Order: sequence, then structure tokens, then C-alpha cells
Amino acid sequence: MKLLTFKLGGVEHLGALTDTGVVSLSAAAPEDLMFSSMQHFIEAGEPALIRAYAVLESSPATIPSDQVGWVAPLPLPAQIRDCLGFEEHLKNSFESAIKLSAMAADEPMKAEQALRASGRFAVPDVWYQQPLYYKANRFSVAQSGKDIVWPAYSEVMDFELELACIIGKKGKDIKKGNAEDHIFGYTIYNDLSARDAQMLESPGMLGPAKSKDFDDSIILGPVIVTKDELDDPYNLRMQARVNGETWCDNNSNTIHWTFSDMIAHISKSETLHPGEVIGSGTVGLGCGLEHLRFLNDGDTVELEIEKIGVISNKVIRG
Repeated sequence: MKLLTFKLGGVEHLGALTDTGVVSLSAAAPEDLMFSSMQHFIEAGEPALIRAYAVLESSPATIPSDQVGWVAPLPLPAQIRDCLGFEEHLKNSFESAIKLSAMAADEPMKAEQALRASGRFAVPDVWYQQPLYYKANRFSVAQSGKDIVWPAYSEVMDFELELACIIGKKGKDIKKGNAEDHIFGYTIYNDLSARDAQMLESPGMLGPAKSKDFDDSIILGPVIVTKDELDDPYNLRMQARVNGETWCDNNSNTIHWTFSDMIAHISKSETLHPGEVIGSGTVGLGCGLEHLRFLNDGDTVELEIEKIGVISNKVIRG
């Protein structure tokens, strides 16, 4: 099932996207708390999904998808963690960091050679030992279609194409073999990044902060595809386009750390709750940094993942 959150007449609805349009599950069963929001639906578990399928089988009225106000499917996640699941992205990013740093030197060629020899820009051993992640700002989630006002402290605008899973079942010390049971569904995640701010703060060793934390810096959507409908999340075409030009055409099968690996690691001595979002990390070539190309004022970024859909946002200077 493809689930969404939308507004109609100023009222927020939980909906299901079908071949003929959008069904308001909230309107179909107004007495049910489980249909009152995406968070309540996720918390209700399997009974909510069974009831939703029954509603769809009753041939309810649909609304054209272009006549509703699309909202991020999970407007306020319980928590957001973003991992580094793709080795190609990490290697490409370090390569770009070398080139960018060398460009600022008096003798770029010599500087580049020295930076390579230093070993500072190699994938750290710990990345191969365990999934790495940071906690993102859950209040910064925005929807596809919204114009994103870039933060005033940054001049280098970038995007990041990621797949994300949504936790559906509470758990602690979850075993890798059981981790799939805790996934509710999947969505697209655009981790917008202020690269100049990231370069300034990264030596501080506390992870991303103002490079990622600004209003509307996380785009989720357009829908959450429930786990039962997405048979293999590790064989999905992932594409990024800027103003219609393809910058990335890759596949989720290149992932190194799976969501099962991530869930097993994150849940060690820590409880995961329904409604938490876990990002896969950027797929290889899925951001401007890897191409040494960045966004300009007014650029439109489209991120597409097979079987989930497309999210599209324009970035503008404030």
C-alpha cells in the first residue's frame, strides 16, 4: 500500500494512493484513531493495515491526486537517524574533498599528492566494522513540492539521494535476522546539505550540525510504501535530476550496510519506537559533492526511487 498524508479544506488526512486517485482513510473511518494520522496508523500495527486494505476493497470514492495538498507522509517522525550505508558515496566524497582542498592551495598538484599521502581522506576502518549514523532534526521535515529557502550562513547548496525505512514495531537489542519484522515501510529521503558549513564544523568531531540542521532540510515522500508491497528494497533504481539533467542513475543493490544491519546496531541497549526514520545514506553519485557540482539559486532537484515515486523541490536564496 502507498500511504500519504494530505490536506483537504485545511484538514489533514491519512490517505492511500491508488491507480484511480487518493482515498481518504481518515474520512472512510472517522471514528478510528488508527486512521487519524500516519503516526497512529504505524503504531496500530498489522490491524490497521488489514483494516485499510478492507476499506480499499470496498471501492471508496477517490480524489484526483493533483487536487489534494500533499504533506510529508510522516510530518513529524518520532526520531530520525541517517546512516552511511553506501561505500561508493563515501569514497567519492573523500576524493572530492581532496580535490576541493587542493584547489585552494598555491600549488594544487603538490597539495593533492600530499593530501592523498596523508591518509586523512581514506574510508576509516570503523566504517567497515559497524554502521555509522547521526541523529537528524525531526522538526525539519518538509514535503515534495515545497520551495526550500537556503540558510543565510551557507553559499554551497547540495542534495543527497537516500532510501529510508520507517520503524513499525518497538524493539530493543533486535537481532539482524529479526530486524525486517520491525520495518513498517519505505520512503525517499533528500538530506539537503550546506557543504561549506559542513567543512567548517566537521573537524569538531561531533558530526553534522548546522550543515544539516535548518528549516525544511529533510524531504520525505511522496508516500510510504508498506513493506508488504515492496518485495525487495535492495534492487531499486535510484535517480537524481537537477533541472531535468540526470546526475545520478544507480541502484539500492550497491548498499553495504542493510537496514537490518542498521537496526541491529542502533537498537543495542536502546529501544526503537514506531515512527522512527532511518536513512540509508547517500547512494553512490547521489549528491553534488561527488560530481564537484553544486546547486544554484532556483534549481529544481528531483529524486526518484523505483516503486516509491518522485520528490521534487526548488532551492532558493533567502
